[in-house]
Amino acid sequence: MKPLSKYIDHTNLKPFAQKKDIEKLCADAASYSFASVCVNPCDIALAKSLLAETDIRVCTVIGFPLGRNLTETKVAETKAAFDLGCDEFDMVLNVGRLKDGDTEYVKREIAAVVEAAGGRLVKVIIETGLLSDEEKVLATRLACEAGAGFVKTCSGVSAGVATPEDVALMKRNCTNGVKVKASSGIKTFEAAKALIEAGAERLGTSSGAAILDGAGSNLTI
Repeated sequence: MKPLSKYIDHTNLKPFAQKKDIEKLCADAASYSFASVCVNPCDIALAKSLLAETDIRVCTVIGFPLGRNLTETKVAETKAAFDLGCDEFDMVLNVGRLKDGDTEYVKREIAAVVEAAGGRLVKVIIETGLLSDEEKVLATRLACEAGAGFVKTCSGVSAGVATPEDVALMKRNCTNGVKVKASSGIKTFEAAKALIEAGAERLGTSSGAAILDGAGSNLTI
């Protein structure tokens, strides 16, 4: 059992997000005591400064939203974010290479980002909405073998939303202490509760305030 707020990565990855939007995101995160804020790389420094006096972590995205960048680009992005003090990195897996069966490429790329993160938490977005169940299992296992800390369902940009079934499937196939983050389409307390009960230990959502407001007295789960 832990506070419901500590499951939530409070997220704003909109391409049109302005300074005022990131300020509100961070103010809400501080008010509700969320686990982290997740922002685009250009907003890391602002988020770090706004949350400096809190225990709320700053997360960013790598290779977002398509995952089709060069590995070297993902590594450079991770190193730059690390230098800005970013605490967590949500990287998008190269889905096309996974579907091609190029497992060595996928695993090597994840490992390269993990190395660039310097011991800080890496979550691998596998894009469940684009994968068969067999591919979801493969992606989960590769992320675990490559040193990731979490596997994550969706970016929220490509097809698919987080489902309890996908979370449970990923959870069953995690090794090495790797955890599951559910993301995309999580807007209510009921949806959040179902995903947590299926095995999610983080939730990526822009609806964190609504989820907590809808929880009533169910503030630990």
